[in-house]
Amino acid sequence: MPLGAQAGNSPLRVVILGGGLTGISTAVHLKSPWVLFEKESRLGGHARTDETRGFHFDKTGHWLHLRDPYTQKLIAELLPDQMVRVERKARIFSNGVLTRFPFQANLHGQPPEVIQECLLGFIEAWSRRDQAPPPGNFEEFILQKMGAGIARHFMVPYNHKLWGVHPREITAEWCSRFVPIPKLEEVVAGAVGANPPEMGYNIGFLYPKRGGIETMTRALAARMQGGDVYLATSPDAIDWRARAVRVGGEHFGYRALVATLPLPELVRRLLDPPPEIIAAGEKLRCTAVRYLNVATRTCPRSDFHWIYVPEEKYPFYRVGIYTNAVPAMAPPGHGSLYVELSDRGPMPRLDEILPNVAQALHAAGAIHAPDDVLFAELKEIQYAYVVFDQNYYTAVKTLTAWCEANQIFPRGRYGSWTYNAMEDCILAGREIAMKLDG
Repeated sequence: MPLGAQAGNSPLRVVILGGGLTGISTAVHLKSPWVLFEKESRLGGHARTDETRGFHFDKTGHWLHLRDPYTQKLIAELLPDQMVRVERKARIFSNGVLTRFPFQANLHGQPPEVIQECLLGFIEAWSRRDQAPPPGNFEEFILQKMGAGIARHFMVPYNHKLWGVHPREITAEWCSRFVPIPKLEEVVAGAVGANPPEMGYNIGFLYPKRGGIETMTRALAARMQGGDVYLATSPDAIDWRARAVRVGGEHFGYRALVATLPLPELVRRLLDPPPEIIAAGEKLRCTAVRYLNVATRTCPRSDFHWIYVPEEKYPFYRVGIYTNAVPAMAPPGHGSLYVELSDRGPMPRLDEILPNVAQALHAAGAIHAPDDVLFAELKEIQYAYVVFDQNYYTAVKTLTAWCEANQIFPRGRYGSWTYNAMEDCILAGREIAMKLDG
């Protein structure tokens, strides 16, 4: 079949690459004909849930935070009486104690010398807030907004573990939504334990009563109409001049291409793109995440939903307990956890790392004893966290402008090469569908 022809001689359609939340949402909201290609054997992308021996595990934490009226209404329609509202219990584990989140506004419970250092550092930073120049990177942002103590005891080490690069390699522009900046009175109140139990943008979340986050994903996918879905299928090449994708031995012409696969993967599939597009693609950086699905013999020891762990001596930076939100994520009397690992070196063996992880989980109060771990599974997400370095904004702007000029629309967390939430992905699919139908 000549490149540019549509399989089956049907009219040109919108081609959607990737069947995660953004791709599904695009198909749900499109009135135009479409075809969707997903490389995995089922839809959902990262918003999927696996089951092992009756234990359910998402691909790390996928708690649903809804702020937009449209998505609130949509989820209520998709899953009437099937979602539970959970009031968040997020904690910090450092200096051997569990304290409230966010660290910068809940110093109470830390050792007195840590509280003193953090409080004095914040007051000093606050007193200079009007004289400080614009921060040049994320580390400078932390120091200017929160002071040296909070930077040293939590913000710098935690974000280093999370992103896999030092905060000085990350720009300051990305963090306005996701990094709470408390007021002076909140920091003082938090130092004496007078703040509300939970603070921040996500003090509550929704979660399916059964089946994990994929219950929501499947309900959304059930609304897809007017197109075709190809699973276990990934495009080999994109001819942007002829506006066609090559999939195996077939060519699918398109009038528009919605690309939700990671932006570097999109660039690699372009046939002979301009040199500046190749160069921009090579500047994109991200870090992978390795994590453990952990099943426990008994119910977890603590009641938190997740904890943040800044200290280097522990092998993880975040731990979440699904069953503290929804007990049905594990058989009765057991627990289901996710453990996000700090190491980004060569892939380790599970039996080599599990004893240390189990000891650390016990130290953090997540489990009753190290031998409470029934089994664990080692997983990896290749594209996890986009690195917002000094090349980020120019490279993404260059790629997005060129793509859209050629009727290719990168969308979603990894298509847009950004950091966002599930709700943002659903809204991104709706937005591009409305644009292409308009």
